[in-house]
Formats: sequence, C-alpha cells, structure tokens
Amino acid sequence: MTRFTIASFNVKNLIGADKEYYRFQTYTPEEYAWKLDWVADQILTMDADIVGFQEVFEEDALREVIEEADIRGEAYNAAVIPDASKRYHKKAVFRKLGYTPYRDAALAFAPNANDTGQPGERRPGVAILSRHGFVGAPEIIQDLDEPLTIPFRELTGEDCSHYTLSRLSRPILKVRVPVGSDVISVFCCHLKSKLGEYHKPPGAPFAPEADLTRYDPVGRAMGSLRSGVWRMAEAWVLRRAIVAELDKGRPVIALGDFNDGEHSVSSEIVAGELPFINYAWMLRHNARDADDRYSREEAKLITDSVERVRLHSAEKLFVRKSQRDMVYTAAFGGIYESVDQIFLSRHFHPDYKKRIGRMDYFSTFNDHITDGSHPEAPYNKLASDHGQIMAHIRLGVEEE
Repeated sequence: MTRFTIASFNVKNLIGADKEYYRFQTYTPEEYAWKLDWVADQILTMDADIVGFQEVFEEDALREVIEEADIRGEAYNAAVIPDASKRYHKKAVFRKLGYTPYRDAALAFAPNANDTGQPGERRPGVAILSRHGFVGAPEIIQDLDEPLTIPFRELTGEDCSHYTLSRLSRPILKVRVPVGSDVISVFCCHLKSKLGEYHKPPGAPFAPEADLTRYDPVGRAMGSLRSGVWRMAEAWVLRRAIVAELDKGRPVIALGDFNDGEHSVSSEIVAGELPFINYAWMLRHNARDADDRYSREEAKLITDSVERVRLHSAEKLFVRKSQRDMVYTAAFGGIYESVDQIFLSRHFHPDYKKRIGRMDYFSTFNDHITDGSHPEAPYNKLASDHGQIMAHIRLGVEEE
C-alpha cells in the first residue's frame, strides 16, 4: 500500500515586502515576516506530499516560505524523533510525528500572463509542490490556442449573440505526479472571482458602478453576471483538459480555489454531469413517437459514459464516510462555505470496482477563518482568508 496526501492552499497575496501588489496594498517588512511565519507554520502543520497553491505573485516568496517550513520541521524532528541510540526509536508512532522536508521536492510555478509587473496592478499565479516529483514538464493553460466562442440562441432558434474567451483570468497548472506504481494528473486552478466586472468608459477615471455614493444595483448586478459567465467559461476550459486526461485512461485530481460551492454551475461543469438513475424511461433524442425510449442496453452505455468522466468531491466523500457535515473554507458576511475543492476521478471512488485506491480521510485547516462580521477580521490581511483542505489517499485495493 502507498499512502500520500494532497492539499490545496490559497495563501492570499504572497509577495515580498514593500511591493505594491494591488492599489495601495503592500506589506511592510514586519508584516511580510508575520505572513511568512504564518504560511510556513500552516505548511508545517499540513505536511502534505503534494500542495496546490493559489494567489502566489512571486516564486521566490513561495520558495522562502517552503524553506522556512523545512527549517522549523527539521528542528521539530530533532526535538521529538528519537535517534537510533534509543531502543524505542522504531515505534510506529514516530513515523506519524515526523515532518518530511521539501528539499528534494519539485516545484512548478505558473505566473499569470495578465501580470505586467506594474505596481498596484499585479496579478497572481498558481503553483504545485510535490515530494514525488513530476513526470514530464508542467503545462500551463491560460492563453488559448483557439479562443473559446460560446454562441447563444433565442428559444425560437435564432442566433442572438456570443461570448468569446481568449485568456483565462489566472493560469491552470497541470502536472503529472508519480506515486507508487501510478502516475496521477493533477490540476491546480483559481477560477474567476465573484467580484463584479465593471467597464470603465473611455477617458473616465473609474467605472460608474464603482462609485458607491451613487449606488447602481442594476449595473453592479451586470458586473456579477459578467464574472459568472467568465468563471463558467474557465470551468469549461478546465473540464476539457480533465476529460482529455481521462480519455487517456489517466487518474485525475483537480484542486484549487473554484470561487464557488460544490453545487454551483461552474463546479458542476468541472466535475461533470450526475447521471440519471435510469435512462430507459427517457425519450430518445430522435424519438418519433411517445414510446420511443432508450433501450436498457443503451441506458447502461449512457450511464457508463457519464460515470467514466465524472469527478467526485473529496469533501463530500468524507462527509458520506463520517456522516457529518463540518467543512468550510471561506467566510464572508457571517456565511461560511466551501469554495476550495479537491475533485477526484473515479479511480479513487470506493464504489468503483477498478479503482486504484481510495481516500481514507479529509482534513480541513480553518481555525483562522474570520470575516468582516468579527473583530478579528484585520488578522486576515496577513493570514489567508481561505481554509486549507487535504485529502489522505491510499493507493492499492484491499479486499472488502
């Protein structure tokens, strides 16, 4: 049996000191030291074999954080792991207590193609850290070779408009990770946020909807609509890349900040359709009469086709197993929800007979989560405003 852990960590604006990442937003040297301390401590606590990071502006800052985690982890090991001179050093408990440094790990960083480096107008990228290394070169998906054009039609059939996407708001990073005798395709993403997209008229200093003294509810709703369409389009791009891997027979794990809950349209696009219980009662797509329905054989083929490319929420598999619902990764306005997800292909699903492994446990690191309704909210500038999530996976199939 081979066991590994895989985690998602939105570090929230990781960049060095005295660098303006968003307008008027920088870290003083003291604030950066505090943030480095906090992020390193979270990495040490998770001790994950594979980590997908979001909101990383600079690879150097991420490497500095990882190095700090290793320094602390090695000091911790020296304090709590007995050496060979102790007769009890082989006790299994110490294998659980020890920290494994990332000194020989592989790190892939995907900078944001929208980041010009201009102070106050920076754009973050994503990264993947792997103790198991990578097979082949990491792939970055952001500038599309062929723009995605989404046509729309009226219900009466006439073409009415289309939406075109040529570049994602943030990159999707794909790596192939060897674990045991398997190679797993891992995607790390950070889909378009829910923040409204407002258009600034030519020559205007700002978009009219940004002026809250002249609050425009309809205009701001249009901004949310633009963000939603953008996010769903990015979800489709990710879905296409996932299906390409599944079509090659490769196990897939997709993780990151999806900026939406598991049951949102964008997350359902990424994960795939939920199959109906029985397609045999449905009218055929080319039905010629009221009783022209799919056969039982066709129904089974349809179900198999849908299941083959579905992804499954690690969080929901854990809730099913534990019979408890206690997971959240973000909070705003007093509402706690999960917008960070780990999705697993059926290769890890306990009900799939040909699975290569399964998830044993799911960890959430969310004790630091606060929002604007709490007095601790300023703490979030330096900590992350996201909880971290981690799936514990065992490869190999045991007889039930």
